[in-house]
Amino acid sequence: MAGYIVLGIGFGILLRSAGYGVLWAFAMSALIYAGSMQYVGVGLISGGASVLTVMLTTLMVNARHLFYSISMIGRYQNAGKYKPYLIFGLTDETYSLLCSGAAPPDGDADLYRFLVTLFNHSYWVTGSVLGSLLGAILPFSAAGIEFSMTALFIASFTEQWITHKDHRPALTGICSTALCRFLFGPSSFLIPSMILITLVLTVLRGKEETV
Repeated sequence: MAGYIVLGIGFGILLRSAGYGVLWAFAMSALIYAGSMQYVGVGLISGGASVLTVMLTTLMVNARHLFYSISMIGRYQNAGKYKPYLIFGLTDETYSLLCSGAAPPDGDADLYRFLVTLFNHSYWVTGSVLGSLLGAILPFSAAGIEFSMTALFIASFTEQWITHKDHRPALTGICSTALCRFLFGPSSFLIPSMILITLVLTVLRGKEETV
């Protein structure tokens, strides 16, 4: 809640500074619900980007969600009526919570995942609306506020590094991303790095299962 409300406020302020009001903030956060893409989307909307540009940019920015979904297939397979919303609401923080946290042993696992997703969604929408309202009454520069999404990723990485003793996945992510950025450049490294990370982790998992 603390993370998503703060990040949502940042988005709402940034969107307000671009000339779009509270209804835009609510609609984007409720229907798009993609934090980093919404931050990028502010520039696309205000800059008059074409539909094709928006589609390609969305694919690049949110490509990591494809890999999130692969690892959640087993958990969502029998989710029934919850499945469509669980697929829609699989964001970075929700993925982190569902991977690191376990459902109550005597409860409904699918309902637990649904409620985690729903609460995170509501936090994001609430923060975005608050940010838009604050941006209308508190005059200050929004320069650099988009870095809050980077801060979220750093915080999530740090939390998982401290919580888990096995640092191979984290080191795989760092090394693969650094290598792909060097090979493909800063504008095209995201998808190759995600593919490389998935391949390396698949190989590591296969070795563990054969031991």
